[in-house]
Amino acid sequence: MKFLPVLVVEDDADLREAIVDTLALAGFAVLEAADGHAALALMQTEPVGLVVSDAQMAPMDGYTLFAKLAESYPGVPFILMTAYGVIERAIDLLRAGAAHYLLKPFEPKALLAEVEKYLLPLPAAQMDGVVAESPAMQQLLALARKVAPSDASVLISGPSGAGKEVLARFIHRNSRRMAGPFVAVNCAAIPENLLESTLFGHEKGAFTGAQTALAGKFEQAQGGTLLLDEVTEMPLALQAKLLRVLQERELERVGGSRTIKLDIRVLSTSNRDVAAEVAAGHFREDLYFRLNVFPLRVPALAERSEDILPLARMLLVKYGDACSRQSLMLSREAERHLTAYGWEGNIRELENVMQRAAILAAAPEVSAADLMLDTVFPTAVTLSSVAGDDTDMKALERRHILETLSQFGGVRKLAAQKLGMSERTLRYKLQRYREESGQ
Repeated sequence: MKFLPVLVVEDDADLREAIVDTLALAGFAVLEAADGHAALALMQTEPVGLVVSDAQMAPMDGYTLFAKLAESYPGVPFILMTAYGVIERAIDLLRAGAAHYLLKPFEPKALLAEVEKYLLPLPAAQMDGVVAESPAMQQLLALARKVAPSDASVLISGPSGAGKEVLARFIHRNSRRMAGPFVAVNCAAIPENLLESTLFGHEKGAFTGAQTALAGKFEQAQGGTLLLDEVTEMPLALQAKLLRVLQERELERVGGSRTIKLDIRVLSTSNRDVAAEVAAGHFREDLYFRLNVFPLRVPALAERSEDILPLARMLLVKYGDACSRQSLMLSREAERHLTAYGWEGNIRELENVMQRAAILAAAPEVSAADLMLDTVFPTAVTLSSVAGDDTDMKALERRHILETLSQFGGVRKLAAQKLGMSERTLRYKLQRYREESGQ
């Protein structure tokens, strides 16, 4: 795995040189600054994966630098180098969110150990299946990496198709349980009468059709991680049983009396507002607090626009390989359409689009028409050129489609080609417009 540079901030030139040399000899990329102001200026132009700063500097000390970094770069870890006499202020910094502190003088191996622990990997790369070019995702992964080594329960929220399970797998792969199994169970996909035995297992004869004993998902996850996907879809009666299992760390199979001790880490996801589900009486408050020890929210794809093209390229390679077309690439027009699209279906929708493009592309360069997106924004039409209610994205789309159809004399085939969508999609949209107009 490749890592971002370490930024060393130290006003003592000799000590700064020694620290930089130590890190460079260990294979780390290193940046250096003589004071806090220089560090802030450097971070405006250079990506940084960890700041190692002296406490006593002038004119800006390490404490002030941390406060400014926490405001502007909250996802970047911060290690303070301080003398023994001011350790209390270093502890205050830890409470405020700093990663660690080092007491001077310290051994090189102590510095290297902390850098290895907190240094962030390159965000532009695909990290364990997670693409993180956007600041929102970089910060999310920084938080996920911090909680991963613990056994704390994590509740991952976010819209459908945004990558909640991908983040859960990222946490598992960066945890001390990474060598153990990762078991996911979709609480919304399993019928209510089967969910209990699916989770907790059953003994032979426990119910009609139980011809053999079966270990449930909890037992299958022993020594590893269990993901309760869409946990808010679980019936209330079963929520009470789940709470007891989580509290006691043991279970009994359905129809059994033997107690089975559990050694698992539990993660859960939901596309709903869980607090609202609790308020509405659909989800147990005590279970919510048990699962929500460390909350993480995966943003919608529209909220992380910097990730759209890297994700699209990654998926195009994936589906291009599946079609034995390894040289596919996006045209500039296709890239423009991808970034202009709303992505209500999030990454799941983007995956469908890129699979479709890999199948349809007639040349190595994928065109906008190959994407078959429902919403297309031509260069000739801009938000500033449309007045009043047309600044609404849906109104803009409708106006552009109708103008294009008029341009081709109502010939839908030609209009659909110009718009980069299928005739079927165009017919659907026109029908919807007629219904909305009451015609």
